[in-house]
Amino acid sequence: MNKSELRFKYKALRQQLSTQEIEDKSLAIANNLLKLDIWNKTYYHLFLTIEEQKEVDTKFILQILAGKDKEIVISKSDFVSLKMTHFLLTDNTKIKKNKFNVPEPIEGLDVPVSKIDVVFVPLLAFDVKGNRVGYGKGFYDKFLSECKQETIKIGISFFEAEEKIEASFENDIPINICVTPEKIYRF
Repeated sequence: MNKSELRFKYKALRQQLSTQEIEDKSLAIANNLLKLDIWNKTYYHLFLTIEEQKEVDTKFILQILAGKDKEIVISKSDFVSLKMTHFLLTDNTKIKKNKFNVPEPIEGLDVPVSKIDVVFVPLLAFDVKGNRVGYGKGFYDKFLSECKQETIKIGISFFEAEEKIEASFENDIPINICVTPEKIYRF
């Protein structure tokens, strides 16, 4: 399937999930993340859940990171430049939903991309080679291309891998790992 077909398929599959299924699957993903050898790093970039899109609920990952006393980085998106600015999440960070219902920090302490060690990547679908399909704006491809080479890119998905995503672009940045409620994929 190509990217637009996969976007349509996985948005529809997500919409069928109940609130309880989202909670249970999100917790299972967080538990699988604990099995990874990634917890010796310092800066972890995490997306905040767009509830209206029935995304993986990242509150469990947030709790893990806070419990391990890690530096948590969240982003604000600029829909003109299609770039993201990254901020340290602190007790004083104020979060507000933008016009696309994306929860974002209003302001905060800037974190340079060069400091980020691990990125949890939102996605709609992925394949067995680590290619992924997002919402199609390219925010994460731009961001991931700016990360240092050793930054670990971890997709999180409610669903298992597709065999192949057709028509990937050269600007597409693959992930290193994808975690689902059932399985951990390594690429």
